[in-house]
Amino acid sequence: MTEREIFDQIRSLVDREHELRTRSVAGEIDSDEEHAQLRGLEEALDQCWDLLRQRRARRSAGEDPDDAQARPAQQVEGYLQ
Repeated sequence: MTEREIFDQIRSLVDREHELRTRSVAGEIDSDEEHAQLRGLEEALDQCWDLLRQRRARRSAGEDPDDAQARPAQQVEGYLQ
């Protein structure tokens, strides 16, 4: 995945987050559903940012950024703990 594709994915996830919050305020979904979906979006966003950081680190180290791989959500989320 190129950096452009990663940024496009981030933009799509943020748009989905905004849509979800709008639907919640409008009463179209309940708060439990909203929280579950938000959690999934947050994990996907964290994975995208992690992949972007990996690509940039590889490029800075003179390595091929295309060798960067998306890490599992559990691993990426574990960095925050």
